[in-house]
Amino acid sequence: MALCILAAGKTISLAITAFTLSWMHSVEHTGWHEEWRIGPQGLEIVEARIKGSGAGMEPPPDARLIDGWWVYHPDLPPLPSVTLAASGATGQGWQLCADGKCRELGADAGDAITLSPCP
Repeated sequence: MALCILAAGKTISLAITAFTLSWMHSVEHTGWHEEWRIGPQGLEIVEARIKGSGAGMEPPPDARLIDGWWVYHPDLPPLPSVTLAASGATGQGWQLCADGKCRELGADAGDAITLSPCP
C-alpha cells in the first residue's frame, strides 16, 4: 500500500499503510487528530481526537474524554480520497505523520491537497 499526495499539480507517493492527520481548528484554535489506514477499499478513518469542542467540532455522543481529548471512532465507509483545504488562514497547515516522520501540507493559501491510495 502507498499514499499519494496531490498538491500544486505534483504527486508524491509514500510507501505507508497508516498515517495520522493533525491540524488546528481555524475558528476554535484547538487540536484535531485523525488516525487513517490505507485499505483495499480506500482510506479508512480509524479514530479521531478533538482537544475541546466548539464551532463545527462538537464530539459525537459516543466520544470519551481521555486526557483532555474527546476520542471517538467515526462510522464512515472507506473513502476513495480526502481533500484538504489550504486556506492559509490558520497560521499553519496540516501535519501528516507516518513511520515516525511528519510533513506539513497546505501551510500557505493555495490549491486543495488530495490524499488517496496510490494505484
